[in-house]
Amino acid sequence: MQLKTIRILAGVIGALLLCVGSVTAQMDPGSGTKTPRPNEAKPATTKPPAQPANQKPAAADAEKSPARNAGNAQPTDNSQPAPAVPKDPIIVILEQIAAAPTAQDVATLRLKLVDELVRRGDKQEAQNQLRQMLAEDRFDPQSFYNIGNAFARLGDMDAAVVSYRKAIDQKKGRYSKALNNLAVVLMRRGDWDLANQALTTALRLENFRYAEASYNLGRLYAAQGQMDLAIREWHRAVTVDPNHVAAAQALAHAGYEGRITVGTVQPAPEVREPKPSTKDTQPVAPLPRSVRPVLAVDPVTFSLLQHAREAHERGKDQEAIGNYRNVISRMGGYFPPANLELSYILLSLKQPDEALVYLKPVTSKDGTKYPISYYHLARIYEVQGDLGHAAEAYEHTAALYRGINPQFLLDVSRVREKRGEYQAALMAMEEYVKAVEQLGLKPVWSEERLAALRLKASASQAK
Repeated sequence: MQLKTIRILAGVIGALLLCVGSVTAQMDPGSGTKTPRPNEAKPATTKPPAQPANQKPAAADAEKSPARNAGNAQPTDNSQPAPAVPKDPIIVILEQIAAAPTAQDVATLRLKLVDELVRRGDKQEAQNQLRQMLAEDRFDPQSFYNIGNAFARLGDMDAAVVSYRKAIDQKKGRYSKALNNLAVVLMRRGDWDLANQALTTALRLENFRYAEASYNLGRLYAAQGQMDLAIREWHRAVTVDPNHVAAAQALAHAGYEGRITVGTVQPAPEVREPKPSTKDTQPVAPLPRSVRPVLAVDPVTFSLLQHAREAHERGKDQEAIGNYRNVISRMGGYFPPANLELSYILLSLKQPDEALVYLKPVTSKDGTKYPISYYHLARIYEVQGDLGHAAEAYEHTAALYRGINPQFLLDVSRVREKRGEYQAALMAMEEYVKAVEQLGLKPVWSEERLAALRLKASASQAK
């Protein structure tokens, strides 16, 4: 069947769905028997009427026909019946949808229809079917979770996010599998903060015994350059599931980069190149792995650091803040992992001024080792209304993560637009679109955003 015909057939699903209620088999109370559906043939209960006595059999009449009598030939019809032509799978699925007894069965069959459309190469019609399902107003978190998975397989990350969130909301936030999958999509889009929140929530729901979520959180930390936390999550994953191959492989390739170990003697101060301030236009590339030293702390400090992390994971932020401050104090007023992690908590608690106190030393001393620190510095500047320094810090972040996470270019574009620098905002947005297209993604809103910035840039140049 041609794809055009398939689209037409698929388009009648809405009308067929209206009939689902009328074709649902109903149980007769007390009898346990099923009421036949409309248009369903009833079994025959009487014999066919007998032929009149004076009527000759049809076969006898046939023998007198000209075709049979020609040349007094005997019947020699040895032909075989033509093989039955199999029904088109889409027709079969549509018929099953029309006869489905429940809305959940209909959703399952429509996802099967989507798979068949994708198999035939009609990705657009598959997405249309999924969008129709997503727009439905009904309680079915599992179906919306599966719709999110289907969107993700098709590369429509924005729709996948909407689907997963709908499933999560319907379960009042307690849907760890959907939270994990949501985080994976958010990571692919570059929304690292939101992905972290989703994974942490999923782990809390499972009492931190969810190997896949720990593995993905480790991937997120590794992408941000926080290898100590990444290794910690991968260890947690293989502890929960010793057969988690991906986590085991990640640990095998992690080496000792960025690890925090217990030791009695502090390592000699590392030699660092002078770090330019965020006002410089050219960022410094992250340090190679070979020159990223292992951090050593005494046993008490190590224990305080782990207690701080565990308290934050379980939502006990005030306890975490106290432990982080003790770690920093014991390390002479500065310990980059503790400074960085404490600043995140303070920023989430809407204490940007205090967060800045702990974060600025990281960017000035170890910004190349912890490049994500520039992003959080930019967030603080933006909250404080210092848009000039915010734009510069976002640009540092975007440059350090070029080819890894284009999402930071959106921050650059947003802040440059706030400052009235429309041409710079447009350039950042164009770079973002180009980068995501290379990753096989393209947000549906990007063209509208580009058009608006082009108008503003043209208007500003005309003045």
